[in-house]
Amino acid sequence: MELCKFIEVSCGVLFSITRFIPTTIRGLDFTPVDDTHLPPETPIIVVMHGLTGGSYESYVRAILAPACMPVHQGGLGYRAVVVNFRGCAGVPVTSPQLYSAGHTDDLRQALFYISHRFPEAPLLGLSFSLGANVMTRYVAEEGEHSRLKSACVLACPWNLSANTSKLTSTYIGRHIYAKGMGRNLVNLLKRHVDTLAKDPDHDVAKAAAVTIGLTKPTINMFDEHFTRIAGGSSPPWPFASAHDYYEYASSHKMLSAVRVPLLAINAADDPVVQDVPMDAGGNGWVIMALTPYGGHLGWFESDEAWGVKRWITRPVMEWLRATGTDLVRAVPHWRPLHNEGGFLKEVGTDRLGCKELDRSDIIVGTKGEGGLFAGL
Repeated sequence: MELCKFIEVSCGVLFSITRFIPTTIRGLDFTPVDDTHLPPETPIIVVMHGLTGGSYESYVRAILAPACMPVHQGGLGYRAVVVNFRGCAGVPVTSPQLYSAGHTDDLRQALFYISHRFPEAPLLGLSFSLGANVMTRYVAEEGEHSRLKSACVLACPWNLSANTSKLTSTYIGRHIYAKGMGRNLVNLLKRHVDTLAKDPDHDVAKAAAVTIGLTKPTINMFDEHFTRIAGGSSPPWPFASAHDYYEYASSHKMLSAVRVPLLAINAADDPVVQDVPMDAGGNGWVIMALTPYGGHLGWFESDEAWGVKRWITRPVMEWLRATGTDLVRAVPHWRPLHNEGGFLKEVGTDRLGCKELDRSDIIVGTKGEGGLFAGL
């Protein structure tokens, strides 16, 4: 069971309000719902899911269930919050923009809200696939000002150009994975096309109209027709091509700028991510791990009680315990937050801001949006 909070984020002064709706609704799913028994310094796991997933994904719950279980029941006793991408997991789209591997401002503003609501709690990043790329970029962009005390990134796609090229170079990659992910993205776009196409003369509306008409779309086709135009804020969006977007959004080249402990785990047999920067950018803050097997967000093993289970839960739990409870670090160098016109903003980044909306929903169950490879 989760409590879903909706926050409103400002688009910022770099946009023309005649062309862009100035607010976007973001969904934050908190667990446990009743956390009144937890002390204010309880660590909070901040989660970002995969391509078209959400807080309901089995790979998310496989870790959060034991992490948020009370200590006396064998868990860590932590809080957790899943930051759902725009349009995913029931989050409405209210502006002509979706999300991408390179747009970090939605995570940044969610962290404004979480750190303001729980100022004494260490925030521990946990992310998967596309969300892992976003989180890696965020901690690199922020450096010592990162609001995350640590990060654990699983199946990060790193070099988007190289990995997309390798994915589409094989029959299975091109016809199974690339088309499966492309189809899921188009289906997500179709659910929100009315909002995205309110102004038919807008570049995003034109891109959406073309994209939903694609026949057998692959993920790189979707990125070429839509993500490069509507995957983030301007600047740097829009990009001239998907390749230019990939070059900008790739996270492998940013590892040297990370200044918080970061554990990255990939699998050598991952059909989606075959190019992994094992040198960690020469950065001692970063630990790279490459398992022989695991596929893309799999890491399954046999289990007598359940048939199969994800063994990756164990090392991730150890990392969360180590960085959340055992690791003692100096007071973080967070930039101060202030209220301006009802929006919570960070000093130095006044173009961004967020506020909590009155709407909250209780989410029960694990059913999510369907589709092959939906959570990747």
